[in-house]
Amino acid sequence: MSIEDAVNQFLVYLELERNCSKLTIRNYRHYLNRFLQFGASQSPPLSDIASITPEFIRSFRLYLSRFADKHGLTLKHITQNYHLIALRAFLKFLIRQNIAALNPEKVELGKAESRSLKFLDREQVERLLNMPEISTPQGLRDKAIMEMLFSTGLRVSELVRLNRDSINIDRKEFGVIGKGGKPRVVFLSDSACLWLERYLKTREDAFAPLFIRYAGKKAEEGKAGEGFRLTARSIQRIVEKYARKGRLPIKITPHGIRHSFATDLLSGGADLRSIQEMLGHKNIATTQIYTHVTNPQLREIHQRFHRK
Repeated sequence: MSIEDAVNQFLVYLELERNCSKLTIRNYRHYLNRFLQFGASQSPPLSDIASITPEFIRSFRLYLSRFADKHGLTLKHITQNYHLIALRAFLKFLIRQNIAALNPEKVELGKAESRSLKFLDREQVERLLNMPEISTPQGLRDKAIMEMLFSTGLRVSELVRLNRDSINIDRKEFGVIGKGGKPRVVFLSDSACLWLERYLKTREDAFAPLFIRYAGKKAEEGKAGEGFRLTARSIQRIVEKYARKGRLPIKITPHGIRHSFATDLLSGGADLRSIQEMLGHKNIATTQIYTHVTNPQLREIHQRFHRK
């Protein structure tokens, strides 16, 4: 089997067996295509799977480190690691298919620079949520969107997939399918329920999508108004618009509101396992990035015993 054929089989596996999103598959294809292009440029060219050796991996890592596009832009350390993570997953797939391949553990990741999380404190969240002009249907929609993001910690991709019949306002909870097809229950605050109900009362259509656009070109309604469903990019623009309007000190995104949700829970005393469940993280290690928040108990001890 050629490496190209093996890569194509791997991408099909991600779609059918792992139920990965189109975006995830697109990213894996991009990273592995760059690996194949590098292999084809070598002398001799990378010919088969057995030729993927530790020495070849080191050469690929050096290539990524020195890579620059036509504009002179280089790859960040985290982006270099994404290429290697994709390669690891590909090698694991080959071994699972009983194809002799390099041990994925031989593909070492570079040490990426630490990234500071962008999140809002409670006062900044309130300022952001109060920015929409609620006298208009669009403003009510935007208010409901941001209230839901902060109430649930949803990923923007999860939010845009919601339909009106997905939400149980009476129970103040509903189920979502997150990354990798992982199901979880998310909860609505009283405030989120209030604004969601007010927004839905302004809807005179029978479209299925929970959040729809009001501006732009008229689209074919398609199946239950799918042409009017807000996109992830639209949600990002909405959040960025109100962050600018509120003169927030940092550039916040829908994912930043998700960070703010987790930060608020942790600073309020919630345990990491519970936050892991609410965010839909597969591994607790992913949730541990939120331990940057000052532990309330440690703060109390500092205030009591630190000499001023």
